[in-house]
Amino acid sequence: MVNPAPKPYSEADVNGGEINVQGINRIFKDTEGKDIVALESVDLKINPGEFISLVGPSGCGKSTLLRLITGLDTPTGGELYLDGDKINGPHHERGLVFQDPTLFPWLNVYDNVASGLAARKILKEKKYEVSEYIHLVGLEGFEKSYPHQLSGGMAQRVALARALVNHPKVLLLDEPLGALDAFTRMQMQDELVRIWQQRGTTMILVTHDVDEAVYLSDRIVIMTPRPGKIQEIMNVSIGRPRSRNHPDFLRLRTKILEKLHFAKENNLSYYI
Repeated sequence: MVNPAPKPYSEADVNGGEINVQGINRIFKDTEGKDIVALESVDLKINPGEFISLVGPSGCGKSTLLRLITGLDTPTGGELYLDGDKINGPHHERGLVFQDPTLFPWLNVYDNVASGLAARKILKEKKYEVSEYIHLVGLEGFEKSYPHQLSGGMAQRVALARALVNHPKVLLLDEPLGALDAFTRMQMQDELVRIWQQRGTTMILVTHDVDEAVYLSDRIVIMTPRPGKIQEIMNVSIGRPRSRNHPDFLRLRTKILEKLHFAKENNLSYYI
């Protein structure tokens, strides 16, 4: 069977959502029953179609905040909203991509991408979109391939397509490129920018790579060590496409590292 050619996207397809994080606290219990404050008094507004990165030391609550926005976790205090509607649990309007692609090994590329539509029982009427999104991430010709036959970068493309085929207003990315080699990682960064610009989806990225944050983001949210708070939000006023060697890029990179107290740590020049 020949897959249909991708059809043009309508304006309705490319509207990202607005996220409002209001007074969020998240407290966990350790093995002794003592409180561990992961997030404290976090307020953040993310505009429709923005690309935001969350950076900060390990354990500062970046991934916890992402899970709260996704609806996979519940705040101890405060509220979260998508386009004015309170977030009370997972929903296809908020897609999530992990560092591990988490593909179904028994399904081929086509069926992995289609799995979300199948779970929502809308695959029959939306079947044409599976091919659209496989095209969007550049995997035409691999529809019948299985996860074990794919490279790491290709597997992440499948994971992106699987999330995007549900037309999320917000795509949450939890270090999705962290396991890739440097060359593939840069290629995938360009791919994320291309998809974001084409789709207009609001993107929220957790990353340990300062260069990646500067390369991708409109704004960078710097978080403090636990308990995680927002230390500063930095605008990335560098035009696109961006050069990693441009003086403005390097200046901003250095400024962020100074904020994180790692500017003089040569061995940590790329990671925080």
